[in-house]
Amino acid sequence: MEPIVATPPPRVLLWRGLLRHCPMCGSGKLFRRWFVICERCPRCAFKFERVEGHWIGAIAINTIAAFGLMLASIVVGAFLTYPHVPFVPVVTVAVSIAVLVPVLFLPSSRTLWTAIDLWMTPAEPLEFVREPDRPA
Repeated sequence: MEPIVATPPPRVLLWRGLLRHCPMCGSGKLFRRWFVICERCPRCAFKFERVEGHWIGAIAINTIAAFGLMLASIVVGAFLTYPHVPFVPVVTVAVSIAVLVPVLFLPSSRTLWTAIDLWMTPAEPLEFVREPDRPA
């Protein structure tokens, strides 16, 4: 059995993940485009998609963030305007959050989920091995 690679402390992992950096080494520029993450960290070669279906956790984090912000906007809007809550403006803000937050937060949710996954299951040396170039 391979030895486990030293994983940074949880607060470092989470902070790096939130900032869209590699949770292991802190390197940035992990995304080719807004929705496309590199397969491996360009600096330490850590493989981001650790298991099949890895990104389901990122989708869950993204959904929780969007619903949490929607709920907060509705509660704050109702609290500030009670007893005459303006339905249309409150719903407009909530729907805007529902549309924008998942798109804007997706990259952060991916690296944040990878950080949480690393916290739960420390990395092993084989996750840092670059695969040889395959013929096209």
